[in-house]
Amino acid sequence: MITLYGIPNCDTVKKARTWLDSHGLAYRFHDFKKAGVPPERLEHWLAALGWEVVINRRGTTWRALDAATKAGVTDAAGAHALALAHASLIKRPVVEWDAAHGGGVTAGFDAAAWAGRL
Repeated sequence: MITLYGIPNCDTVKKARTWLDSHGLAYRFHDFKKAGVPPERLEHWLAALGWEVVINRRGTTWRALDAATKAGVTDAAGAHALALAHASLIKRPVVEWDAAHGGGVTAGFDAAAWAGRL
């Protein structure tokens, strides 16, 4: 089954959930606000996608961080620690695709790329 990770009030997560629903795809939603960020999954995402993709450096949470904290994120380990402390730094949604839909993991919503998985 597809697993979608994110925050329910995020506009991009809402679009992604609507897209999955409209295409009749079953998925499990993991709410970062209620269930937190699973450390082992975050480690997997960082390895698969790279910390530069997983960490959203254009969002308000990143912009609100002080310069020293931002400067400390130079590798996956630094990104892992900061993302566990601030889940809203993770680019949303993160989707772990099942084998029937190509497998792997993606971050962000891209309707055209997702359609290629059908």
